[in-house]
Amino acid sequence: MIQDLWLIGIGTGSPGHVTGEGMQALRDAATILVPQKGAGKDDLAELRHRIIAASGTAARVVLFDYPVRDPGLPYVARVAAWHDQIAERWQAALGSADAPGPVALMVWGDPSLYDSTMRIAARLPVTPKIRVVPGITAIQALTAAHAIPVNTVNGPVQITTGRRLRDHGWPTGAETVVVMLDGECSFRKLDPEDISIWWGAFLGMAEQVLCHGPLADAADRIDAIRRAARAEHGWIMDTYLLRKM
Repeated sequence: MIQDLWLIGIGTGSPGHVTGEGMQALRDAATILVPQKGAGKDDLAELRHRIIAASGTAARVVLFDYPVRDPGLPYVARVAAWHDQIAERWQAALGSADAPGPVALMVWGDPSLYDSTMRIAARLPVTPKIRVVPGITAIQALTAAHAIPVNTVNGPVQITTGRRLRDHGWPTGAETVVVMLDGECSFRKLDPEDISIWWGAFLGMAEQVLCHGPLADAADRIDAIRRAARAEHGWIMDTYLLRKM
């Protein structure tokens, strides 16, 4: 059983994104769980191992295989079943005995933003005591890479997903929209008039790619860059900011 679970935000690809508190937490942990996400995503596991090495921790490192979502289930049921399987694999990787000392999980970005690790932890047989160490979010990495502010002066910002942008369009009352978890270039569903976009993928990594401009001009370029990058690496994580001008 996991008694103490530490969720450590590790940013979006640069080992420099990990805070001093995060590095200390890795050093203080007894066990570090590291997911293996399958062929084509070895660089994600490699980054985690580089951070572990840089921390100088003496913690035991335990690997577990990430399950694949069942495409035959409706979206909500698919995610719920996937979360159940992840929790089961944490437990299986650690064994039936109580884990000695804190167990750490390195979370891409920040554990509080569009990440389900805390919800997965609630599925464990006994809910552990959770400590969260914040990390750099994809939003921070994106706006830093483009050297832009997230918001206009006194302007509202909506953070949403590609699925919601496709299904519901531009959020009512929002001047700036940040879109995460979009695998389908959902900005193409919008009327591009008077909208600008700042897009980035592999943020913080050596493979980082950026594009920005009026949506009407940039949409095709982003789509082409995204397809090429995904074909090259076998995976892609991207985020973008839209703003009505």
